[in-house]
Amino acid sequence: MEGWRAPDAEQEELRAHYLRHLATHPDGMWRSCRPEHVTASALVVDGTGQNTLLTLHKTVGRWLQLGGHCEPGDTTLSGAALREAAEESGLPGLTVSREPLQLSRHLLHAGGCAGAYHLDVQFLVTATTTEYVVSDESDDLAWFPLNALPADTDTSVQALATRAHQQIFQP
Repeated sequence: MEGWRAPDAEQEELRAHYLRHLATHPDGMWRSCRPEHVTASALVVDGTGQNTLLTLHKTVGRWLQLGGHCEPGDTTLSGAALREAAEESGLPGLTVSREPLQLSRHLLHAGGCAGAYHLDVQFLVTATTTEYVVSDESDDLAWFPLNALPADTDTSVQALATRAHQQIFQP
C-alpha cells in the first residue's frame, strides 16, 4: 500500500490511516487486533466486466463483495482477496488486479468482530466462468449487473461497483 496511488483525497486519507495502523500495530493484519484490523476483499466480475458476483452474507444479512480476514499463509493482500474469492465462490481460474480498487473502513455490528473496524483493501477479481458454488459463509450468491445492484446493497459496495465499472470501461 505504500506505493499505491490513491485515486482521490478521501482514499489517500484512508491509505495514510492504514499505513499508520500497520506501523503502530505489529498484529494489525490479524482478526485479534482491536479496535481495527486489515481485511482483503474482492469484487468479482464476469469476463464481460458487466456483472458482479455478490454474497448474501450469513452474519450481516446483506449483499456484499466476497472477502474476509487475512490468514498466516497469505503473503500479499491481493493474494488474500483472491483466496477468499475462490473459497467463497468455488470459481476456478480467477485473476486479481495488482492494485486495490479502493479502501473502506467500516464498523462491524455482528459476528466475532462486533465493535471492531475492518480496514478493508478491496481488489477487482475477474472470473472466466459464471458457475459458482455457495459456501458455508453465505446464505446465497448471485450475479448482478454492476450498474443495477439490489436496492438494499450497502453504499460501500455500490461505491466499489461504480469504481470498478469506471476502471473497466474508462481506463
